[in-house]
Amino acid sequence: MTGGRVVIGGSSGFMGQHLVAHHRAAGREVVTVSRTGSDLNWADQAGIDEAVDGAALVIGLAGKSVNCRYTPENRAEIFSSRLDTTAALSAAIARAAVPPSLWVNSSTATIYRHSEDRPMTESTGELGTGFSVEVAKAWEGALFADPLPATRRVALRSAIVLGDGGVLGPLRRLATIGLGGAQHDGRWPVGRRRREAGAGHFPGARMGRQRFSWVHVDDVVGIIDFLEAHPELEGPVNAASPNPVDNAEFMATVRRVLGVRFGPPMPRWMLELGAIGIRTETELILKSRWVLPEKLTEAGYVFRYPTLEGAVREAYDREIVAG
Repeated sequence: MTGGRVVIGGSSGFMGQHLVAHHRAAGREVVTVSRTGSDLNWADQAGIDEAVDGAALVIGLAGKSVNCRYTPENRAEIFSSRLDTTAALSAAIARAAVPPSLWVNSSTATIYRHSEDRPMTESTGELGTGFSVEVAKAWEGALFADPLPATRRVALRSAIVLGDGGVLGPLRRLATIGLGGAQHDGRWPVGRRRREAGAGHFPGARMGRQRFSWVHVDDVVGIIDFLEAHPELEGPVNAASPNPVDNAEFMATVRRVLGVRFGPPMPRWMLELGAIGIRTETELILKSRWVLPEKLTEAGYVFRYPTLEGAVREAYDREIVAG
């Protein structure tokens, strides 16, 4: 691993916590930036400038979770929390006397279209439409907006990240009470305002066949280490396992690992009512995300968790030990 200071923006989140622990364990100086509980907060631009100047690596992860209802207020905050923090890092790099050699900023594999026909790669992928896609486009636009000739930039298009503390925790609870079946798409009315905002999911893959691309959090850490060591990699990079599955197989794997024998399918109407109740959106589980890590594979990255069952088992084992 390359040495030198690491600045991590969005350090209090799921991925941020893993990256902070990893780099500190490696003996690197780590400066954290977050709204609370960090070395610096986002209002301290002078402090961010000082931390970034002379750093070897900047990692930007900040952004309001999309696990919420797409109300006008939440949509505005989802945009601003990404664009403002990315702009703060970009400004700090632009002003640095000794700019970092690498800036890795979060993006999302959701930038690609709903795909049932073929996988999306960095070279052949087609960008989609709708609110989530526009967020991703704007986020990447902020990353590449300023001329930063001394700093290599990577937009890390992450698939769903698995690990202790991620999405698998709630799924454990659902599976153990008999609600761990495949999530089935179907018809559901999408009102005019949600259509205009691109915030409603329209029917797609049926019978739980929407594709599910994923990556283990330990591989996110490993990928960023790999990016530091491979200066030829820049621009969009898909952070996703080379072995995506579909939703039915994903949920069956969760049940198998937990020893749950049966989970009835969850129809769209039930998912929509549940999403209203827990204040989230069904797009998060019904959009078909089929993404392959073309750049990483060609560069020789070896995934620590290439298959789903190993990733799920490790996450639940770690959860048991932590508990």
